[in-house]
Order: sequence, then structure tokens, then C-alpha cells
Amino acid sequence: MIRSETHREGLIFVISGPSGAGKTTLIHSILLKWPELRFSVSCTTRSPRGDEAQGKDYHFISTEEFQEGIRRGRFLEWAKVHGAYYGTDGKRVSEWLLEGFDVLLDIDVQGARQVVCHYPLARTVFVMPPSLEELEQRLRERDSDAPEKVALRLRAALDEIREAPWYEFLIVNDTREEAIADLEGIIRACRCHRLRRAHWVGSLLERARA
Repeated sequence: MIRSETHREGLIFVISGPSGAGKTTLIHSILLKWPELRFSVSCTTRSPRGDEAQGKDYHFISTEEFQEGIRRGRFLEWAKVHGAYYGTDGKRVSEWLLEGFDVLLDIDVQGARQVVCHYPLARTVFVMPPSLEELEQRLRERDSDAPEKVALRLRAALDEIREAPWYEFLIVNDTREEAIADLEGIIRACRCHRLRRAHWVGSLLERARA
């Protein structure tokens, strides 16, 4: 478990993908299976959709508060998307990492680039829809989105998908169970990377010399 390795810093996993690709569902599924992970709830100035709850899905704040946060350097990353601000509060993320917890971020492409600049070892994952037709259907099934909003999101999706090749990992979310398994596999593999496990090697060698 991650808590047994508090002598080393945690990892950031950046999860991105166009609206409707299903990245939020994947993240929630992973958090249920791996409760030791930490999820950073983003701040946003947009209004809640459907049954979204304050502090659970987003921290819904005013535009004025967000802009003040930008001036004060509050956000690890931030961007303006579809006319609303989105950002990650950097203080809590830093605390979790220092405590040894791995952190999941659900952020867009602009934010992902900013995070990688601050944390070069952050792992990046892009969630793809199986097709644009399927993506459009998922978006239209959202009662909260008007037709003009759906068209806007579809155009934005193409722009985001063009950025997918620079991500380390790509998941095609066709079958939810397979996509969850893919994300689990990515997290497990990153936890076993030589840079992540180097302290174990050093510890064993140190004991051998004792």
C-alpha cells in the first residue's frame, strides 16, 4: 500500500480527454478500487451540471475568486475552457505528494502541459472515445447541454484529440471494464518503474554493505 512507502514522494497521474470520453467515470472507478489514491478536485467558475456536488465533483467558485487565485499563484495549473475557468489548487497536491500519496488530476490539455512543467515526472494519460459518432451520442444524451453546446464541444474535442500523441498513454474507452483495466495497468506499471523503485535497490545494497 502507498502509505507504507512514505519515505518517497508520490506520483501525479494526469488524466485528460474530450468531454464525453468518460475520463471522470474511469477515475471514480479507480478511486473505489484503490482508496489509497488521492484525487484533486478542481476549481471552476462554471455552474454545476445535473447532480454535481460542491467539493465532490468541483469546487464551484466565482470568477472574481478564481482571478484573485491566479494573481496570488494559488493554482498549480489553470485554463479557460468553453468560457469558464478551471484550475488545480497546488497546495493540497504538494502536501499529498510529500506524504507519499499518488495523486490523480482530471484536467484538460492546457493544464496537463503546465503540470508537466512543474512536475516533469508526472505521468500523462489521454482517454479517447471509440469514435466521433459515439462521442456525439454521449454528449447529446446529456440533458444539461443545449444543441449549440454539443456542437461546440465536438469542435473542441477534435482540437483536444490532436494533442493526444504527446501523452505517454492513450486509452480508448469503448468498453468501460477494459478501460478501467487499462488505467489500472498504467498505474501499476508506473509504480514499478526503475526510478520509482530505486530506493529499494539502494536500501538492499546498503544493508548488504552493513
